[in-house]
Amino acid sequence: MPTSSSETSAPIKLDIGLGEPKPVLSVCPIELPAPGRDVALQLRVSAPVTGSQLPVIVFSHGFGSSMDGYAPLVHYWAAHGFVVIQPTFLDSKTLGPNPAATHSEAVKAYLSDPRKFEMWRYRVEDVKRILDQFDFIEDSVLGLKGRLDRSRIAAAGYSFGAQTAAMLLGARVIGLDGSLGENLSDARIKAGVLLSAGGRGGDALSPFAIEHFPHLNQSYARMETPTLVVAGDKDDSPLTVLGPEWFTDAYNLSPGADWLVTLFGGEHMLGGISGYQVTETTDEDPERVAAVQRLTCAYLKRALGFGDSSWEAARTGFADSVGQIDGK
Repeated sequence: MPTSSSETSAPIKLDIGLGEPKPVLSVCPIELPAPGRDVALQLRVSAPVTGSQLPVIVFSHGFGSSMDGYAPLVHYWAAHGFVVIQPTFLDSKTLGPNPAATHSEAVKAYLSDPRKFEMWRYRVEDVKRILDQFDFIEDSVLGLKGRLDRSRIAAAGYSFGAQTAAMLLGARVIGLDGSLGENLSDARIKAGVLLSAGGRGGDALSPFAIEHFPHLNQSYARMETPTLVVAGDKDDSPLTVLGPEWFTDAYNLSPGADWLVTLFGGEHMLGGISGYQVTETTDEDPERVAAVQRLTCAYLKRALGFGDSSWEAARTGFADSVGQIDGK
């Protein structure tokens, strides 16, 4: 049965423009009806204990992670007024025979998974299941009924999850004939945040990516939903023949992405956003994580129409030593 907890592991200071942080209630696992799916679709839902007309963030995890990851971001967003819904996708290590697998072990197992070429699509389908079943989700969390603002929904994601979110925001996978693939965007989603999002396809992809991850042959030309892109300037990836600039393509090549945050010294984990004291972080930096927390939260408040001044305050307070902010 679902368990709930009051999140107290990471005290949050008052950030100018974002308001006083509130206590957070987090409930998991919630099993969402998903006929035809290999296993039940499990969710974690985190929300402030008070407040109404709460905007929603559906957060898509990176490869191999689960609904239990990214606490530094999820707790921060919920403490500042968002309901955050985190699904566990089918590529999660928690659903495999070896939940404790290293990243390299998980990748090796994934490459032999017959579902790998459709996994990106299954993820998008799962998010749409969530959007279709807000009534069920509200009923599953004590005290949440009637508190969601269904007109203010954002899609956010990290790495593979950023690609999931981007598809819902209007990005497309390019077909074998070079034409744009199916439009999987969802009009219910009004804003996005893409963290360490892979860039364009075509000749930017490495031979390894072309062979194993053809869904990365993608285009941002039709991504028209307002979006914040966050990238690290030291994020070198085996998926591209380009350097870290590949991770800025979602901003540079999209008509909808209106702001880009480039974190100096940031690698793929952006300082450690995937969790507290996680071993996979190669660029641990609390200041970098704090910048991602503040800027993503402030951006979404502005993009969803209930905190215009918070984005200006967050930009003004952003240290030049941490990174650079560019806007269109």
